[in-house]
Amino acid sequence: MNKKKKKSQSGVKIVIIGIVLLCLVLGYYYYLSNKSKPKTEETPAKITPVQEVLLYNFDRSYPPTPKEVVKSFAEMTKCLYNEEYTEEEFLALAAQIEHLYDAELIANKTPNQYIEDLRWDVEQMKGMEVVLSSYAVSSSTDVEYFTRDGYDWARLYCNFTFRQGTQMKPSNQVFVLREDEDGHFKIYGWKPVEEEEE
Repeated sequence: MNKKKKKSQSGVKIVIIGIVLLCLVLGYYYYLSNKSKPKTEETPAKITPVQEVLLYNFDRSYPPTPKEVVKSFAEMTKCLYNEEYTEEEFLALAAQIEHLYDAELIANKTPNQYIEDLRWDVEQMKGMEVVLSSYAVSSSTDVEYFTRDGYDWARLYCNFTFRQGTQMKPSNQVFVLREDEDGHFKIYGWKPVEEEEE
C-alpha cells in the first residue's frame, strides 16, 4: 500500500512539474511573440498644423520660387490667426516667418518690436474672432520678374479671405520679393492692392 501511495505521489509530482514547465514554455513563447510584434494598436501622436509648420527646415530646403515663398508665408499666417499654440510655439512661428523676410525688412524693427507688433496683430484678429479662411497665390506665369538697383525682384499677388462669423472679407495683397546672394527670393514687403493703385 505504501508503494502505491508513493507511486501516486510521484505521478502527481511529475504531472505538476510537467504543468509548470508547460506554463513556463507557453509564457516565454507569449513574451517573445509580443515583444517582436510592432505596436500597431497605439495611435501615433497627431501633429498640429503649428507643429507641422515648425518642423519645416528653411535652412536645408528653402522654397524654390517666389510663389512657394508667399504660400509658406500664408500658411504660417493662417496658423498664427487660426490655431491654438503655446507662447514657445508663438515665438518659434515668429522666427520661422522671419526666414522668409529680406534682411532690410528684418532691419526695420528690433527683435522685441517685431514680436510685440506681431503679437498685437494676432491678438486683434483673435479678439474680433477673425480667422484666415483661405488664400490664393498668383499662378507662376503671373509672377512679374524685374531687375532694379542691381537686384533681381519678383512681384506677385495673394488674395486672402478672412471670415468673421458668417461675413467673408477678401484682402488682395501685392508682395515684392528680392533675391538674396544665395539665390533665395525673400519677402521685401507687401501691401493691399488698393494702396498700390493710388
